Amino acid sequence: MKRILILITLVGVSSCATYYQSNFTFNQEFETGQLDKAYKTLQHHSSQAHGKKEFLYFVNNGLVLSMMGRYQESNDFFEKAFLFGEDYRINYLNEVASYLTNPNFTSYKGEDHEHLLLLYYKALNYLKMNNTDDALVEIRRLNIRLQQLSDRYKSPKKYEHDAFINVLMGITYEVDKDYNNAFVAYRNALQIYQDDYQKLFQVSVPPQLKTDILRTAWLSGLKDEFENYKSSFGMTDYVYHENEGGELIFFWHNGLAPVKTEWGVDFVISRRGGFVYFTNEQLGLSIPFSLDGYSDSQISGLASLEVFRVAFPKYVERPPYYSQATINSNGDELSMQLLEDVNKIAFKCLKERMGLEFSKALLRVALKKVEEYEVRKQDKTLGSIVGVINALTEKADTRNWQTLPHTIYYCRVPLNEGANALTFTLKNETGKTVDHPFSYTVKKGQILFHTFSSLESNFPNYGGY
Repeated sequence: MKRILILITLVGVSSCATYYQSNFTFNQEFETGQLDKAYKTLQHHSSQAHGKKEFLYFVNNGLVLSMMGRYQESNDFFEKAFLFGEDYRINYLNEVASYLTNPNFTSYKGEDHEHLLLLYYKALNYLKMNNTDDALVEIRRLNIRLQQLSDRYKSPKKYEHDAFINVLMGITYEVDKDYNNAFVAYRNALQIYQDDYQKLFQVSVPPQLKTDILRTAWLSGLKDEFENYKSSFGMTDYVYHENEGGELIFFWHNGLAPVKTEWGVDFVISRRGGFVYFTNEQLGLSIPFSLDGYSDSQISGLASLEVFRVAFPKYVERPPYYSQATINSNGDELSMQLLEDVNKIAFKCLKERMGLEFSKALLRVALKKVEEYEVRKQDKTLGSIVGVINALTEKADTRNWQTLPHTIYYCRVPLNEGANALTFTLKNETGKTVDHPFSYTVKKGQILFHTFSSLESNFPNYGGY
């Protein structure tokens, strides 16, 4: 009976809503560009800063404040998110509760790419504030995170290197006039685009990156590398010319990252030897579950089951409304170049650990069913109640950083010394365009940074998610 009361209490505090639905007001305000309202809504849920969603609370605050131009406040939140990742420890009591209910009883620790991107935003904030020293601190942190990612995964089919982050590292070193380290970072990015990104995400080498490699090789005095890359890039006519004015590095954050929701999978149980097998022929799955450590009655109860449903997380893409963009400056039209497909990386990260997700979910449901069978032997009514509670608490973890962009593009724009005017033009699949004028004042040799976020999507209503 005590077990029943505990479960009823847990059901009372558990919600059937996905993470997106439980934050629907904030999401609608953010997606429609009402950043002041979105930020106020976040503050009304400040208790999340000490709960199981604290990582998401910190990064959402950081991103919204960055878009509002409040860069130092933004970085204060991103620093909290970074420290959360550094200090994350498993709460084993919550882990046990998650196997009795669902994984939402554990703290959301963040995906691999989310921890990298929070440092991208943090470094970019510092660059916008002309604080190169602190931007370099974030770059060193990013380098450590990249090494950790590479050490964790050794398969060529896994997301274990990030080309975009290496481009950012190169840009930051270049701002600091550390051309040798900039060259190394750009060269690493080139290799990752060629070896990993083209195969995993269908993202090719940005043409701008080739110019960046040649420029920094020349400025580093690496004449052999300079000549070799000129030849391999087919850019034998390239000659380095010092920019007579300044430069703008323009980042375009297009669309929104995917929403994580859930899907239910029906499994058939069969017993063979010391294992029961959870099988779904449609998906080609047959996952064994060891019976070691269970009593004969528990084994009998588990093996007597025929079909049951298990909830798993899945992503739903939010295709961006705009498909391309250009910058017109001083009579030249420059195309925005794709750096990072955040959407595809998110799908890849979840796919890589789906084996673990399946195993944990099946173990969770198996434990619930064993307990239900034990209670039914003593009291059929209570057993029925446990069955209902088990069904109500069967839920996937649908938390993720949903305010991230779908894709990230960039363009390096030469500027004249003094005042400059340019036009940023967005274009959708039908050819419809929207112009955004900007003006900048730059000193000779100065590098400016600008970010433009397009929040529009072809599927703007996600109430069902």
